[in-house]
Amino acid sequence: MNLGMFLMPLTPPGLSLGEAMDEVTRKAIFMDEIGFDEMWLGEHFAATSEPIPSPLAFMSSLLPQTKHLTFGTGVISLPNRHPAVIAAEVAQFDHLARGRFRFGIGTGSLPPDWELFQLHDEGARKRMMLESIDMIQKIWRDGPPYDFNGEFWKFAITKTVDHDLRMGFMPKPRDPAGPPVHISIATPNSSSCALAGERGWGPLSSALLLPEGVATHWTGYAKGLANAGRPVTGENWRVVRCILVAPTDEEAERRVHHAQGAIKFYIGYIREVLRRAGKLAAMKSRPDQPDSEVDVTTVINARVIRGSPATVRDKLIAFRDKAGPFGHLLIAGMHWGGQNEDWERESMMLLARDVMPAVRLHFAGRDKAAAE
Repeated sequence: MNLGMFLMPLTPPGLSLGEAMDEVTRKAIFMDEIGFDEMWLGEHFAATSEPIPSPLAFMSSLLPQTKHLTFGTGVISLPNRHPAVIAAEVAQFDHLARGRFRFGIGTGSLPPDWELFQLHDEGARKRMMLESIDMIQKIWRDGPPYDFNGEFWKFAITKTVDHDLRMGFMPKPRDPAGPPVHISIATPNSSSCALAGERGWGPLSSALLLPEGVATHWTGYAKGLANAGRPVTGENWRVVRCILVAPTDEEAERRVHHAQGAIKFYIGYIREVLRRAGKLAAMKSRPDQPDSEVDVTTVINARVIRGSPATVRDKLIAFRDKAGPFGHLLIAGMHWGGQNEDWERESMMLLARDVMPAVRLHFAGRDKAAAE
């Protein structure tokens, strides 16, 4: 099981874009040093709380500062931009990354971005995403002339193709099939799970989901894999979780509920976003739970894995047993204001050094016993 981090990134009030990028840069270097495998970075245009409009541009600055870390877009919202622009920019980054890149896609989840790009129709956003990725992959796979006539985008290069001058040719990624594609999934029983399996994409399951919700992703993904004749394995499935590891259970509880703690800010921010959007049900522990009971403390208690290394090890094993055989664990990245930098650095170190080796050993031993 690989280990990574998923960053919106969520920043507190008063932090400039430059300061936010400096913080993420320090995190990337630290992750690379302590053995993390991946870092995923979000894309948002109209929220200074989630401030990165171009993860590809930013991650290109991180490539030379790291040696092992693989970078993923978490995600590029395909409806927001022209497919040809995305195809060209992703192909370019794929060459820069030299194998250290995963192409995360989605429909977008930020209401101000929907307003900015006039994308209020949820059904249209999903159709746009599918049309866009089909066009992008065809651009990568084929040469000119290009002629696309979709529901949302119509474009062509047919009149100005010059083979001698190599004019009219779109950039290709390192492999004609393109970099690995991944799709973010935030709701239980989403049809996107089966779609991911059928198309050979890797699902990215949201940190907000309860274990039972994550388990529905495995059911749908496994069905899609089987329908497409692909091996039914969770090797390419990534699950995001809020995790805090501290020296003791008591210290973990103190940190996770601390008034200035990053996890409390993270959960509080998302809760308020969902409340104002009328979607607080996404944070409920049961369908009939009253809105008044969905406070920050109850959400933390239901969704944040925390404790000493031994406790977190046991909780992660139990979570994976319930959720399904995901191959990659991504922790939700927190802001580093005040004491939070020291706390998250220690949590990341304990997770990479003490927790994950034990979790991997447990499942490797169980898989071996099952095979015998």
